[in-house]
Amino acid sequence: MSERAQRPDDASPATPQIVPGEWLGLLGGGQLGRMFCMAAQSLGYRVAVLDPGHESPAGSVADRHIRADYLDPQGLVSLRQSCRAATTEFENVPAAALEFLARDLRVTPGAASVAIAQDRISEKTFLRGNGFAVAPFAVLRDAADLARVDAVPASALLPGIVKSARLGYDGKGQLRVATADELEAAFAAMGGACVLEKRIDLECELSVVVARSDGGETATWPVAENRHRDGILDVSIAPARVDAALAARARETATAVAQALDYRGVLCVEMFVAAGGELLVNEIAPRPHNSGHYTIDACVTSQFEQQARVLAALPLGDTLQHTPAVMVNLLGDIWFRDERQREAHEPDWRRVLEHPAAKLHLYGKREARRGRKMGHVTCLGATLDDALATARAIKRELGIPEADWL
Repeated sequence: MSERAQRPDDASPATPQIVPGEWLGLLGGGQLGRMFCMAAQSLGYRVAVLDPGHESPAGSVADRHIRADYLDPQGLVSLRQSCRAATTEFENVPAAALEFLARDLRVTPGAASVAIAQDRISEKTFLRGNGFAVAPFAVLRDAADLARVDAVPASALLPGIVKSARLGYDGKGQLRVATADELEAAFAAMGGACVLEKRIDLECELSVVVARSDGGETATWPVAENRHRDGILDVSIAPARVDAALAARARETATAVAQALDYRGVLCVEMFVAAGGELLVNEIAPRPHNSGHYTIDACVTSQFEQQARVLAALPLGDTLQHTPAVMVNLLGDIWFRDERQREAHEPDWRRVLEHPAAKLHLYGKREARRGRKMGHVTCLGATLDDALATARAIKRELGIPEADWL
């Protein structure tokens, strides 16, 4: 199902379109950038990637790779001179780089939106301040903040999770705590500002990818149901196995978050479903998202094509999902089938490709490491049960642990 909101009557004048054949810029060289490059190139654009790595997933497929730090003046000038517009592939690109480029280029998303998502304290404060339901939390910057938390009843925020304010992802920068002593130790271990968030009994975790144009037009993709293993996304199921009313609320919430941010581009809103169906916003990611990879094979318009469309000021594409899908993450662990194995060995991809409705996506990373995202498989099916059956089979064949909920 596609959900699309029309341009508001009070929208700003139309932004000049950037036509195919021109250059688009990208800050970041990871797999999200690789998939953006491919989508933009399919539309006829040429892409220049700014990334400090000698080899990178995006740099290997881009039309030009500018190897430079994100704040390197010469690199930024080179990108600015080459391109009509620029975007990002991860949220920790320095806001100063986006501000520099925005003097002469169209930049989406804007630095202000990205800055909110870069800092968990700003993110939580923004969400709560704009009326979005979030898990109870407290900001911890110093010993005085810690003392204030200790002064309230333990049941208010403990047991909880201490999360670093910056640079946390895939379970990194997070420590579970159950007592005041554990909280104190976790705060010391973080070595800087963080957030204490009450641990919630969850029914499931959901995410919605939403796109928003300069004129305020929005489009959301179907809700994805996400399951994690060791803090890293394991499987995304789309459409999510939730009732229609909850799915509609999730999509409405994601749209409202994008509007509150005055966002331009593609944004993912991750949510918790607490006991009783309460919907809580967990995190926002100002970019395409791992849980939206299913859109490449299962939707009329992928999240990456949509990212290029917004950047080029083109009309939004249709987000209709035409096929049920289950996305399985491929981590570097499957290159090491034995716990004692030290050298990586390429998995037998024939086991995946023997399934006619499985779509293999490898990210071109040269070194496999445990916990590193190396690719994904999108399992399609006439029904969601069919897609789930293929996902189970592929997980077994590649040695990826299964779970009861799949």
